[in-house]
Amino acid sequence: MPTLLVAILADQLLREHPALTYAAAQADHSDIHVVLIESQARLQLRPYQRHKLVLVLSALRHYAAALRAMGWQVSLRTADSWRAGLSDACAQINPDSIVTMAGAEYNARRAQERWATWFGRPVVVLPNRQFLAADVPAAPGAKRQTMEAFYRGMRTRYQLLLEPDGSPVGGSWNYDAENRKPLPKNTPIPPVYRYPSDAITQQVITEIAAYPDARGDATTFGLAVTHAQADDALERFIRERLPDFGRYEDAMAADEDVLFHSVLSPYLNLGLLDPLTCARAAEAAFRAGLAPLTAAEGFIRQIVGWREYMYRRYWELMPGLRGMNAWNATRPLPAWFWQGQSGMHCLDTVIARVWRTGYSHHIERLMILTNFCTLAGIDPVAVNEWFLAGYIDAYDWVMWPNVSGMGLNADGGLIATKPYISSGAYIKRMSNYCAGCRYDPAVRTGPDACPYTLLYWNFLLTHQPRLQANPRMGPAVLGLRHVDDDQRSAIQTQAVIWLERLSEGTEQ
Repeated sequence: MPTLLVAILADQLLREHPALTYAAAQADHSDIHVVLIESQARLQLRPYQRHKLVLVLSALRHYAAALRAMGWQVSLRTADSWRAGLSDACAQINPDSIVTMAGAEYNARRAQERWATWFGRPVVVLPNRQFLAADVPAAPGAKRQTMEAFYRGMRTRYQLLLEPDGSPVGGSWNYDAENRKPLPKNTPIPPVYRYPSDAITQQVITEIAAYPDARGDATTFGLAVTHAQADDALERFIRERLPDFGRYEDAMAADEDVLFHSVLSPYLNLGLLDPLTCARAAEAAFRAGLAPLTAAEGFIRQIVGWREYMYRRYWELMPGLRGMNAWNATRPLPAWFWQGQSGMHCLDTVIARVWRTGYSHHIERLMILTNFCTLAGIDPVAVNEWFLAGYIDAYDWVMWPNVSGMGLNADGGLIATKPYISSGAYIKRMSNYCAGCRYDPAVRTGPDACPYTLLYWNFLLTHQPRLQANPRMGPAVLGLRHVDDDQRSAIQTQAVIWLERLSEGTEQ
């Protein structure tokens, strides 16, 4: 029987890993060696949020322990790099071949293509099974399949929220228009359960505390790190927060980190949860009368629609996506993105939240963080690097399409059909941030002008011809008819001064 080395990447912690299934069909357990590697180069590639580092390392070590308990021979190695660790493992084990599953990230997959040369033996790279989109064909003849068309195809393929005749439950595919309500005052918010740290997690917290460039306080860590805990997190979300998720999906609050969001993305992206399991759990809650259709559909759309669409578009657009800069944004990221001292209450609160917890929900990412960066002309690479460092669910395949594509529109509309920009009026309508801010979202110029409002109107003026050509931006650009020449001059003059001070790192 051949000796096989099964190499499992740190973000592939699947219950039923395809590489293990494949190896078990080729060799006896005694001839299969499972290798997991803690790459110091990857762990210290960026000034990561410590919660992200603890999550990845603790989940990896718990996974290794679970595989050993199932009877697998597991070697969990610390190495300077993945290549060095796997090279050492090959030298010690001397396998006849290596079996692995394709990485979700572009660089990982390109490296796997070189393993046979690097390690001098055959390598079997199996298709990635953490995503559902690989098996769903694109729309026939479509130059670019829209997210909505893709989403309907996914719903049909996996029979989610469908009537027996194949039509959508409730008569509509998408209830996004009903999921945009601001949060009423005194709305009770169920807390997100915090999982106590066992000896493995405590050891990781101690180690990560010594990483000199990492950020955040790891002692407050409380995320799920095992399949059982991730299952529990899913069950608690379905029971406690899904019923109100839909209607307040776009709401923001200064004093609430999560609201009714699931915080399941870090577990999905590590392989601790399966996307179809999550979607079916939401559907089951709706059919049992435990959650309204708008909530179940909204959550399912995030999982099998947007998440899967981002993964597909990432692979369709890489590696060029990293270099796209459709708005020619070159301004450096302000230093206060690492400190949260901009003077804008919404932005400072969200930035502080990221460095405290490693999380903020998707509307804060889109309409607070990337909205500002688009309006201010911040370099897309710098923005992506910040997101990759700060978020517990951040991986290359997630951030480049979401941040550069949807958030910054740096791809010129290949992912989202319009730039997602707004003035301070949107933030005031959807949150309570403005009540604690020295700026007035209704004022465009002057010392009290909200920077979002000032920069929004400056962006419209600067890019008016291009924005006017976009049918989805037409109504916003038409608002410029009500801005006279004196107002235009005042907006552009103040914006130039504001942005110059931003580039210099001067307090606003």
